[in-house]
Amino acid sequence: MGAETMALPFEELMTFEQGDNGQSFGYKKAGANAIDATGTLDSVEFLNVSKDDALAYPQVIHRTYPSTVNARMENTIAPFARKGLEVTYVVLNIFNDKLGLPKGTLESLHDMEEHSGSETRCIRNPPVQIKEAAKIPAIGAHTDFGSLSFLHNRLGGLQVLPPGHEEWSYIRPIPGHAVCNIGDALSLFSGGVLQSNIHRVVAPPGVQAEYERWSLVFFTRPGNSKVLRALVESSHIVAEGVKKRPDKNFETGSTAAEWFARRIKNQRINNRLVSHQSVAADVTIVTGIL
Repeated sequence: MGAETMALPFEELMTFEQGDNGQSFGYKKAGANAIDATGTLDSVEFLNVSKDDALAYPQVIHRTYPSTVNARMENTIAPFARKGLEVTYVVLNIFNDKLGLPKGTLESLHDMEEHSGSETRCIRNPPVQIKEAAKIPAIGAHTDFGSLSFLHNRLGGLQVLPPGHEEWSYIRPIPGHAVCNIGDALSLFSGGVLQSNIHRVVAPPGVQAEYERWSLVFFTRPGNSKVLRALVESSHIVAEGVKKRPDKNFETGSTAAEWFARRIKNQRINNRLVSHQSVAADVTIVTGIL
């Protein structure tokens, strides 16, 4: 599905582009996102399919997708999303018990029936053509927005920066295994007891860099209406975690939908350019008045 979709004419793919309004579902071209504060552009293209669209197909919940995606929706994408949720709930329930939360608390925040930002993602990272390009991350250092992410890939390139370390470490893909990342939402719910990890994607090491790097991810995010905050009233462990981090604000005041849209918008290079232009215009006006 991924190879067929990315092989479609670019003009056709762009009719399914995410856009700059905080919509994650759909196609993202290479170079649409900034990977750092200076505005360096990413080099990956990917397609996100909403969990809600996949499970409701052929009903459209959020948006439509290319024909190559629709052809695999019921027999490939929807089963992948269901399995992703099934595994997610197993992990969430273990964390739920370890955090001393009432049974089913974390699972209820990620109810399959509620619309959310949960999605499947197919990522294509092109082979490295010149040695200098290998030094530029394909996806910059970041933490994931949601609660849990399960990454499947065969080539290296994923790196993590563990707490207290100054050097990045490669995560070697293991056949039959997925890499699980804790995201910011789950870190907030747990009062910082569970930490979202900083990671990035660089060129695969050695001869692997000569090949296309394909990845599949399932991102689990809270239901759109859920407010992102520490569950201090439900767990003394969470409450203690918050007390240990007086410098951290665990009351975001944002729903998952608001938080998610804001994070997506901030990644888009067009939004950064507009923001910088607006600031420049404001400075020019103020200077003229003075």
